Amino acid sequence: MAQVRLGKTEIVTDKNGFGALPIQRISYDEAEKIILKAYDSGITFFDTARGYTDSEEKLGRALKGKRENVYIASKTMAATADKLKEDLETTLTNLKTDYLDLYQLHNPEFCPKPDDGSGLYEAMLEAKEQGKIRHIGITNHRMPVAKEAVESGLYETLQFPFSYLSGDADQALVDACKKADMGFIAMKAMSGGLITRADAAWAFLNGFDTVLPIWGIQKMSELDDFLACSANPPVMDDEMKVFIESERKELAGDFCRGCGYCMPCPQDIAIRDCARMSLLIRRAPVDIYMNEEFQAEMQKVKNCINCGQCSSRCPYGLDTPSLLKKNLEDYEEMLVKLGK
Repeated sequence: MAQVRLGKTEIVTDKNGFGALPIQRISYDEAEKIILKAYDSGITFFDTARGYTDSEEKLGRALKGKRENVYIASKTMAATADKLKEDLETTLTNLKTDYLDLYQLHNPEFCPKPDDGSGLYEAMLEAKEQGKIRHIGITNHRMPVAKEAVESGLYETLQFPFSYLSGDADQALVDACKKADMGFIAMKAMSGGLITRADAAWAFLNGFDTVLPIWGIQKMSELDDFLACSANPPVMDDEMKVFIESERKELAGDFCRGCGYCMPCPQDIAIRDCARMSLLIRRAPVDIYMNEEFQAEMQKVKNCINCGQCSSRCPYGLDTPSLLKKNLEDYEEMLVKLGK
């Protein structure tokens, strides 16, 4: 299996990282089967977060007795030092461990630094001195914050969205991390479900020797796809390059990545689905999104009051209310075409 070194952490792990956000949507037994197969197949890096409901608990249950053979990363969205310490204790309990290999500040709106008044970085250092965490990282969706984190020299890893839909600025960020000997963890490697070919996603990221993709997995078939890529690496040949270029052209411009940071919506609109429905109904079997449940969710878009909360939270600077309106119009046109 291909391996990657996470910068100055000196963590060396399989090129397939396990993104544990999606396992919060499945049962404990289903999650355990998937995690154990990943472990038995050579995956050693598992990424979760305090904010992923019961994801940490499911990982802790499945990896019990295997702790010394894996690397476990988690995250906190704490805004204060006291809350960070509380989150860390909860995380350690959930994961049935007394230390984390990597603890990450989870998408902060700024780059925490010593003496900035938040106490967050100092709390991380204290946890490291106590042996509760071994390495300090940061995740983000905002390019300015990510660049500042790299330039600060304070963090050992950066987790940032990266896929074949990423632009030149994102690839420059990968290069900056490599130059700083900072580990780069690629989230949204399937762009929130918009990328549908695992082989193309894997082949693209395999071209970056310092990037660790963490694949969000909730089905055994998804895990099998990435294990197959690892066992028989797909080649970035001319056909693959043409396919990726066509994907980039189709998805160029403003589109919702489904990160969910715009939520919650005061009108209970499921923004992470509704704001990208036009793409979803064209990139997956259309009937999946035409049932009564999704139709009801899309109708909630009509309740949008243009409060601006979603746009103000969007790390990509999208005009979310306009996106919602456009996607509803497109969705309703598709319903008419299908006679729904």
